[in-house]
Amino acid sequence: MIELTVSPIVERKIKQGICVLDTQDFPEVTMTNTMVYLQSQAGQFLGQAYLSSQNKGIGWLISKQKESVNQIFFERLLFEARKKRKSFEDSSLTTAYRLFQQDGDGFGGMTIDRYNDYAVFSWYNEYIYSIKDQIVAAFQTIYPDVLGAYEKIRFKGLDYESAHLYGQEAPEEFTIFENGVAYQVFLNNGLMTGIFLDQHEVRGLLVDGFAAGKNLLNMFSYTAAFSVAAAMGGANETTSVDLAKRSRELSEAHFQANGLLLENHRFIVMDVFEYFKYAKRKGLSYDVIVLDPPSFARNKKQTFSVAKDYHKLIAQSLEILNPGGQIIASTNASNVGLEKFKKEIEKGFMGRKHRYLQTYRLPSDFVINKNDESSNYLKVFTIQVEK
Repeated sequence: MIELTVSPIVERKIKQGICVLDTQDFPEVTMTNTMVYLQSQAGQFLGQAYLSSQNKGIGWLISKQKESVNQIFFERLLFEARKKRKSFEDSSLTTAYRLFQQDGDGFGGMTIDRYNDYAVFSWYNEYIYSIKDQIVAAFQTIYPDVLGAYEKIRFKGLDYESAHLYGQEAPEEFTIFENGVAYQVFLNNGLMTGIFLDQHEVRGLLVDGFAAGKNLLNMFSYTAAFSVAAAMGGANETTSVDLAKRSRELSEAHFQANGLLLENHRFIVMDVFEYFKYAKRKGLSYDVIVLDPPSFARNKKQTFSVAKDYHKLIAQSLEILNPGGQIIASTNASNVGLEKFKKEIEKGFMGRKHRYLQTYRLPSDFVINKNDESSNYLKVFTIQVEK
């Protein structure tokens, strides 16, 4: 095993419990896709890690001791992870949730999700992909009840991004449940599946009546999962806006899965910033506005990043929000901390009176590394705007 001597900065991070290895902390390291022992400049063993670049760092610390990374190792991790999700497994109201969450469950670089009787593995770097056979074998031992699995390739270099992995193939589209609401999903069509599972507590808020009797605008709506949840929770009308042409078809499928009539629910294929202008021009206004943009987006006219531009969404929402309305402000940008996100929101309010009702972070199935705030990447505020 290669021994790698690290800087005092890295030593301090490891002792704090941070598992992701930052690229900037290893400027001269050229080796990749290999397991290493990390040691301090005094020669003290600090932990076992693997090096493999991905969008989040250059590698991961996986253990504070020397151990064999084999099928038995992963069986132990998966067994512990399964115990943590027993409440989800026992629930008939929610049949899609996360089974394994990176360093929160002891091994960064992969996630596993469950959709009814099927699993979806996401590989985030070349090293984790190279040992996937022993991970999958361990999974089949711990989850013999899962009928089949798919994989998502979330790093560059392969000529495919989604494939059937083992077992029975899932229907092209099928229904899962979350908070008792039906959603249509698909497991082998690109990187997406039709729903972002990390938002089930926020959608649960809408199912429980947060928008009951109101009209809701859902921006960056993707498949309009927030809109469906709101409609099931008694919203009078919903409007879902997304630039992707397929969003309308996918959104309608969720509504139809719940037997909801579409006459009070609109699906608009349009750039969000153009829709703000359109709504203002047409005199449209809303009681609740959901803002859940991608961390970074680019179209022909402009680029958008949560860190620099989220305040624009707040400011433009206020122009079409009914008096006493509410905003659900959300981001999954891991580079934007909770306080930084709040400051960006405040910049958009420009002194307009409002109060924060609730704060949501990642749900319990998305187990976080409690020593690393960036692993708790989801940040959602429900905000009451004063009349």
